[in-house]
Amino acid sequence: MRYGFAIDQRTCIGCHACTVACKTEHEVPVGQFRTWVKYVDKGEYPSTTREFGVLRCNHCTDAPCVSICPTTALFKRDDGIVDFDADNCIGCKSCLQACPYDAIYIDADTNTAAKCNFCAHRVDEGLEPACVVVCPTHSIWVGDVDDPSSGIGRLIRENPVTVRAAEQNTGPNVFYLGADRAVLDPLEAPVRDTYLWAKPDDQRLATAGDVAESTVTQATTTLNTAHPRPWGWRVSTYLWTKSVGAGALLVVALALFLRIDLGVLTDVVAPVLALAMTAVTGLLLVWDLKRPARFLYMFLRPQWRSWVTLGAFVLVGFGGVALLWLLAGVGGADGALALVRWLAIPAGVLAAGYTAFLFGQAEGRDLWQSPLLFWHLVVQAFMVGSGALAVIAQAVDVSDEGQRLLARVLLIAAVVHLLMLALEYGTKHATRNASVAAHVLIRGRYAGMFWGGNALAGIAAVLAVAGWGGVSGSAAVAVVVAGVLVQVALLAYETVFVRAAQEVPLS
Repeated sequence: MRYGFAIDQRTCIGCHACTVACKTEHEVPVGQFRTWVKYVDKGEYPSTTREFGVLRCNHCTDAPCVSICPTTALFKRDDGIVDFDADNCIGCKSCLQACPYDAIYIDADTNTAAKCNFCAHRVDEGLEPACVVVCPTHSIWVGDVDDPSSGIGRLIRENPVTVRAAEQNTGPNVFYLGADRAVLDPLEAPVRDTYLWAKPDDQRLATAGDVAESTVTQATTTLNTAHPRPWGWRVSTYLWTKSVGAGALLVVALALFLRIDLGVLTDVVAPVLALAMTAVTGLLLVWDLKRPARFLYMFLRPQWRSWVTLGAFVLVGFGGVALLWLLAGVGGADGALALVRWLAIPAGVLAAGYTAFLFGQAEGRDLWQSPLLFWHLVVQAFMVGSGALAVIAQAVDVSDEGQRLLARVLLIAAVVHLLMLALEYGTKHATRNASVAAHVLIRGRYAGMFWGGNALAGIAAVLAVAGWGGVSGSAAVAVVVAGVLVQVALLAYETVFVRAAQEVPLS
């Protein structure tokens, strides 16, 4: 059994009865919607047309929101309905990033995720969803799409149908008859400065110029709902803090393998920095939750496919390794330190790079789906970790050989970081979604911060050259400045990287 919707846009009159019925049935807060009607106007007066599209959760066969949810708050029933349990939700907003259809929102009353759940409580009583009951033109069909004898089964089989964002391979179970492409594809109908009866929300207005209007259809969206950016500065900053912590431990582990003495940096500074930045990382992640008091649910009610959950365990494990390192270093246990360094390499690499797997589960944000992302995050960790240690090294007793190593790691990592950016943004992206986000990043509203950050990383690499042969006098000052600049450069890049991916419209 696989429940689904079929929406006949050939007969839909855009009356919003389905929207009102849904809001009434589920007591949806004002300004938020589980199902809504989108308007798209095409052509030029007087030769214009208006197209309607009823949008909602697609109850995907392979639902990415279920996979990314860290606490099984979102789950798939045996009948194919993707339902949610608000009592389990921690408000991490990951499901909003995973959904390619803008179908999930954070309920203003409960601070938990919510969406169309197929009126599961009505289905369980043998009733149809509220939207189906009130539709005056019988434009919404519902039933088992796997049953060829059902009304919806025959409708889908006997008529041409389309789905939204088929390229995402989620297996959406909302099928459209007669829907215009400009309604289903948000990149085909950009927003102008106004809707029919109101101004678009701030997010829509800010991104209105990111998508070019078609000169053929002249399609524009004239009514839609608000979809604010789920993740902000806390997530961008978390990418930097964990990079510094992971990178610091990776660099001193590398020094041990190379038998280069970094003195107190190895024994105390690096593990303390790793612990401190990991703690800040955890605080940022908890602070970003809409229900922060429930953060322990990730450990008490884990969903093991989610990289939100797995990432939390990675950070705890990395913190444990850093603590063991500190105890061995302070205790002068060189034998124990020699063993811990073997743990530090995989723990540090995972702590730096696991976000690539988390972002990979955020299937609605194509810019984050880069195969280079894991390795890029590791390179960034070496860059900012060595930069932080290079700055601290000027205040403690570190050998010339050790300082040269820090300068060289900083230089190499900064250069590789810039090369990976060139590969990422100098080549064609796989989807139009990713291309639009990349355009916003390198040529649009975030170009100044993007290129400014790159310039700082480049300057840092040039300055780090001064420390290649030895760090003293003006060379020491140059390396310290380089160490500071890479921190600013990475913060700038992570800020625009996180923002740009979220600003491509999905509905």
